[in-house]
Amino acid sequence: MPSNHVMTTKRQNRTREDFQTALIALIKQKGFHAVTVKDIVKHADYNRSTFYIHYQDKYELTEDLMESMLMGLEKSVGRPYVPGRTVSTTKLNAGSFYIISYIYENRDFFELVQYEDTIPGLHTQFPQTILKIYQEKFIFETFQDTPVNMDYFTRYTAYGFYGLILNWIHNGFKETQEEFIQEVIHLAKTHIKSLKYVGDE
Repeated sequence: MPSNHVMTTKRQNRTREDFQTALIALIKQKGFHAVTVKDIVKHADYNRSTFYIHYQDKYELTEDLMESMLMGLEKSVGRPYVPGRTVSTTKLNAGSFYIISYIYENRDFFELVQYEDTIPGLHTQFPQTILKIYQEKFIFETFQDTPVNMDYFTRYTAYGFYGLILNWIHNGFKETQEEFIQEVIHLAKTHIKSLKYVGDE
């Protein structure tokens, strides 16, 4: 039987998730700056005192939401890989891009990047997280071992990937995850020979 502490923690996490879900829906309805704590608690069906147990204001809620989503994005990328193992791009498949599955599973949040009046900092922190993943989690080998400035190469590849994700989101996820991943793999093969996941080395 779960302990009272475990049950309390699960209940607290569920409450925070309810507030986060409400915030996402309200931003899409009326824009971030128009959303109030009163709106959030009404939409989530809680009272204000419960909200203030967890958050000081909507900005702390927003920070918690974005931090958890982008941290999850970072963690998702390494799921298919063995640290230190080099993988040829010819061996990449749908399972190699769990990061895309993560974005799709959390699409309610990532769709917020389409909105002008959205979570402050999302338009910059989302692509910066993608760049951080490419810079810190992987080592790339260029196609035909072409000598290039690897900092430029990594930025070019990371922001290109982000652009494809953004287009996928703007198009309402028209392509299936599998179709989208296959397009990414085809493009990767044009300039990346192999990649090595280094994780948190």
